[in-house]
Amino acid sequence: MNEFFRLTPSELEAVRLSLLVGFTAVTGSFPFGIFFGWLLARREFPGKSALDALLHLPLVIPPVVTGYILLILFGRRGALGGFLYNIFGFTFAFNWKGAALASAVIAFPLMVRSIRISMESVDRGLESAARTLGAGRVKVFFTITIPLSFTGILAGVVMAFARSLGEFGATITFVSNIPGETRTLPLALYSQLQMPGGEFGAARLCAVALIIAFISMILSEYFARRNRKRYD
Repeated sequence: MNEFFRLTPSELEAVRLSLLVGFTAVTGSFPFGIFFGWLLARREFPGKSALDALLHLPLVIPPVVTGYILLILFGRRGALGGFLYNIFGFTFAFNWKGAALASAVIAFPLMVRSIRISMESVDRGLESAARTLGAGRVKVFFTITIPLSFTGILAGVVMAFARSLGEFGATITFVSNIPGETRTLPLALYSQLQMPGGEFGAARLCAVALIIAFISMILSEYFARRNRKRYD
């Protein structure tokens, strides 16, 4: 059993890279998740349904399509990628930052949905009372809305992190499968399956992925339950 869970250096690198990619993806997308979650929960405007559908599109289209779109937009010759590379010397293509971008796009709808539901559960009367007492909208947002929806926000963050760890299709399409650079845990598992006699290593990586995913789901459900109990 001890031998089974003794990861090789390349497998440890894949796990480390997956955690880095997941953390970066969630950290980078979090401010946008808060903004769009609040926007959908608290504002009515023309095109709201279209925006909601657009934000959730990565959930229903094949991840390979998402990866291809990212390649067109953020590749070195892409519309945005070419600009970033020529002006700032920065590129997403074929490095771990591109893997983080792909994971962020795929996981973003889960984060937004959880944040939106959590903010919709906050009693608007409390926000109105605070404004009546002289608090501005920004102060109300940071002292009333965010604290009361905090556990739901955490649930969305954990869920997005777990989803980013499991991202495969968009990542391999956008940044390929480069050892030590873009080979995350799912890609390392895939590579093991392509090698003769790699079944043992694939099973080991599968077990690691299941453990991380299970812990993430437990945490997400815990925060979601706490958020629901707050309003029961």
